[in-house]
This record gives sequence, C-alpha cells and structure tokens, in this order.
Amino acid sequence: MQMKKSLTLGHVFCIAAGSMISSGLFVLPGIAFAKAGPAVIVCYLLAGLLSLPGMLSLVEMTTAMPKAGADCYTVIRSLGPGVGTVSGLLSWFSLSMKSAFALVGMALFAAALANLDIHLVGILGCLVFVTLNILGIKEAGSIQVLLVLGLFGLMIAYIVLGLPAVTVQRFEPFAPHGKGALFMVVGYVFISYAGLLKIASVAEEIRNPARNIPLGMLLALLIVSIFYTLMVFVTVGVLPASELAGSLTPVSDGASVFMGYRGRMAMSVAAILAFLTTANAGIMTAGRSLVPISRDRLFPEFFGRINKRFRTPHNALLLTGAFVIASLFLDLDILVESASIVLIMTNALACISLIILRESGLQNYRPQFRAPLYPWLQVAGLMGFAFILLEMGEEAYVISVVLAIVGFCAYWFYGRRRVRRESALMYLVERITARQLVDGTLESELKEVIRERDDITADRVDELFETCAVLDLREDILLDVFFAKVAEAMAPRLGIGATEFCCLLAAREKESSTVVAPGLAIPHIVVEGDVPFGVLVARCVPGIHFAEGVPLVHTVIVLVGSRAERNFHLRCLAAVAQIVQSPDFDRKWLATRGEQGLRDIFLLGERRRE
Repeated sequence: MQMKKSLTLGHVFCIAAGSMISSGLFVLPGIAFAKAGPAVIVCYLLAGLLSLPGMLSLVEMTTAMPKAGADCYTVIRSLGPGVGTVSGLLSWFSLSMKSAFALVGMALFAAALANLDIHLVGILGCLVFVTLNILGIKEAGSIQVLLVLGLFGLMIAYIVLGLPAVTVQRFEPFAPHGKGALFMVVGYVFISYAGLLKIASVAEEIRNPARNIPLGMLLALLIVSIFYTLMVFVTVGVLPASELAGSLTPVSDGASVFMGYRGRMAMSVAAILAFLTTANAGIMTAGRSLVPISRDRLFPEFFGRINKRFRTPHNALLLTGAFVIASLFLDLDILVESASIVLIMTNALACISLIILRESGLQNYRPQFRAPLYPWLQVAGLMGFAFILLEMGEEAYVISVVLAIVGFCAYWFYGRRRVRRESALMYLVERITARQLVDGTLESELKEVIRERDDITADRVDELFETCAVLDLREDILLDVFFAKVAEAMAPRLGIGATEFCCLLAAREKESSTVVAPGLAIPHIVVEGDVPFGVLVARCVPGIHFAEGVPLVHTVIVLVGSRAERNFHLRCLAAVAQIVQSPDFDRKWLATRGEQGLRDIFLLGERRRE
C-alpha cells in the first residue's frame, strides 16, 4: 500500500527548518563555545557548508526515486542491500537520536519553567508525537507549520533587539583553542543541520517532488544558516565568556541581558517550540527510514506495514518511539556526538551513492533535479567528512565502527538470506569489465518508480510498445536486407506472409521516403483485412542505407495497421513524433543497453496520453 501524498512546499520547508532549529541552537552553542571560543560562529557556518554536498546529492536521488525512506532506498539501489541496510539503520538511529536530543532539550526548559521531571516530560512528549504521526502525516505536518511560524517570529525578535547590544570585545581572542578545536567543533555541531536529510524519508508523501523537495531543502538550508549565524553572533556578543561556556540555555541567557526576564521567558518558549518541531519531524521521518529496508525484506516486514486507515507506518513509528524513550536516559554529550557521527556517515553515503548512480549508465535513473558541480562537489564533501571525523578523535572511530558492524550484522544474519537485488554498483562493474552481471531488474524497478512519480497511466500505445518486436543491429545494412529482417520479425504476429510483407514495405518506401529526419525513419503502412496493430523498433548504430544521398538511419519505428485502425494509426504516429522530438532522444537511443532499454525510451517518453 502506498502512502498518501499530502505534503506541500510549505510542509517540506517547515519540516526541514523546524527539525534543524532545536538543541543545535538553544543548547549546543554554550557547550561548543567552551570548546572553540567565539570561533563557534564560524563552526556553524562551516557545518552548514559541509552539509551542502550530501544534501544536493540526496535531493537529486530523491527526485529520481521519491520513495518512503528515500535516503536509505537510494543507497540500496546504488550500493546494494548490504550497505543499504547499514544506511537505513544509521539513518533511523541518527533521526531517533536527534529526536531524543530535542526532547531532552525541551524537558530541560520545561523543568526550568515548572519544576518538572525531565525524563517524564520527554517520555510524554515522545508519546504525543508518536500518536500524532500514526494518525496522519498531514496532521503532523500542519502542526509543524504552526510551530515553525511561531519559532521564526521569536527568533527575529531576538536578532533585531540583540544586535544593538553586541559588544565587539567579547569576540577576542577569536579562536583561543586553535584550529584543531575549531574543526572538531564543526563535527560536533554538524547535528544542527540534520533536518535537511529528513525530507528524504517522507519523499513518497510529498506532492510534486520535482519542485518541492529541492526548493524546500535549499530554502531551509539558506534561511536556517543565516538565522544560526546571527543568533550565535548575538549570543556570543552579549554574554561574558565565563557565563556562556558550558551553558545549557545560552539563547535564553542572552535574551535576559537585553530583554530582561520577559525576554528570557520568550526565548525559553522559542526553545520549547524548536524542540517540539524537531522531535515531531524526527519521529515522523525516523519511522519511515525503516520502511524501505522492511519492504525489501532486509528488516522484518512487520515494520514496513502501512496502516490501512491512516496510511502511516504505525509499527515503525512505535519502534521508533520506544528507542527514543530509551535514548532519553543517555548522557547528553554521548547523545550529541553519536548523532553527529551517524549524520556525517549518512551524508558521505549520499555522495558515494550519487557518484555510483551517475557512472553506472542506468537508463532509467532520471532525476528531475541534478546536483551542480558534479563530481567535484561530492569529492570535496567526502574529503571534508573524512577530515572532520579524524578531528573528532578516537570516540568517533569507535562509534562509527560499532554502528556499521551492527548494521552489517543485521543484513548478514537476517536480510542476506531473504533477498538478492541488483544495484547500480553492479551496472558500473559490468560497464567497466564488459561482463554480464545484471538482468535488468533494477531498470524495470526504476521504470515503475518513474511511472508512479510522473503519474503515467499506460494507454494502448504503451501496451503496444511494452511487447513490440525489437531489432538491435550491430553492423551497417542495406535497406532490402533490413526490410527482410523486419518482415521476419513482424509477419508472424500480423498473420501475413513474410515475402508479401517485405514487398509492402518496399512499395511504401518507393511511394515516398519514410526518412522524416536525419537518422530517423518511420515506415508506416496500411494493410487489407482484419490484422492486429503492429509496432517494431529498430536501432542500427552503424546505420541503415535507406537511399543514395540520404544520411544513414540509426532509428526506425515501423507501424502497421488495418484500415479500420486508421484513427489509432494517427494517434500512434503522433505519440512517436512527440517522443522522438525530445532534445536528448538520439543520445539516449544510441547509448541505451538491450531490447528492453529501447522499449523503455518510448514507455517513459514525454507525450500526451489518452
């Protein structure tokens, strides 16, 4: 069962922005300041830049495959089920930990306002959001929009009122702990941008993903980066270093300097709103991270089931809720570092996956947004991720290795025995080694994804091309020999003698040339009697000699029908004309592999369908 498409551009922006603005802004700056000094402002900027390669890579892959848990789904299709299982569990772990981090932050502020038990507050918050997300993503998304609008209003007030109160001397010395500490803190605060990848988890439920996913994520990154920089700048500029270092409520402390008690309360409310948005978005998307590996039988299928009434993955959401509650009892520093490390690994996998998909030569990998500066952006991102992990120290290595081993063990002892799946990596290896490693099942799957994404409803023309005869010729050929091959392939299907059919084709060509454009011919004939409509597509890369003085023909589409089918004949001609006029038709036609690939060009071509 497919999930309901309910999310608009506003929802996409608010889910991404709201999930980024939380503990990363209202709790971390004080802890990060203690490690890096005023240079923490630069750390937030660098973390935002570092998130760009992974984000753009994931946006491209998600517009090609807008499925639930698309960050994991795309890795499975790119690098295979083993790495995909690791990626899916890493994504789920990261998003769940981010939600737990947000709930801890919310509980800290709520406890300060009303003297409540922080664990109880966190558990209640988790239960509320799990319930809300089970009831429906539209409802959860609408709540997210309201929370984010209120949050941005309070943040604007903080920046506008706080900038005049900034003291320049508080930024000296700017980097008291050196460059090493600065880069370590970049990795530490990288979790602040985790919301960017969350959108991929709900891609299946987004309307018009080609527009709303890239636009929503780019807007969220740009606007949130600006707000992070300005908010941290004001906070560092108004608070004494001794007060800011290690503070768990830095923004509220900053507001008390220039807005007094009311300002402190207002920023505490803003912090709670931020934590609510992050916890809601985290639980919403973490649950969906388990859906692709469950659908692919790499994880118990129980967690991939969609509730018939609410159209939400209720079992995955319940498991996520249980894990988040357990995470509430972890040490805050471990919670932050673990989530940041997993997020870095997830971004790195996104960059690697995109490179594999681009270089694999998959015909039906058709993103509606392409990441700019490929592959330099991805390579730079991978180098940055490796550098940051190195700077984070031994704990980062241990956590990374342990998490990767846990994910791989889940695949080895559970998923490996249940599923065999093609991946883009296999297509790339086949392309390099010229060995037969794939049978086209991934191309077929991507074809169905495109049909679902573009809302393509097959008509009679599609049905004909789905089963049409195909000739893929490897040597140049004369016209009469070519017509003999066409007759041999089509005549039995039409119930006409091969010799008679060959003569009909030759007569039609003498009547007027069927070469309609350089390299393209569309022989179409009307036959007597009650015969089924027939289609044949032919490719000859070296070229077919149609006539003297006529350029060699590489593409031939043969249409045959009775007089009774004249109207459909014209419809079919119009459909073919729309497809072959595509600017990149020739490139795709000459580069595609196999007979089914040639059919797919027509099955997925842009045209009017009736």
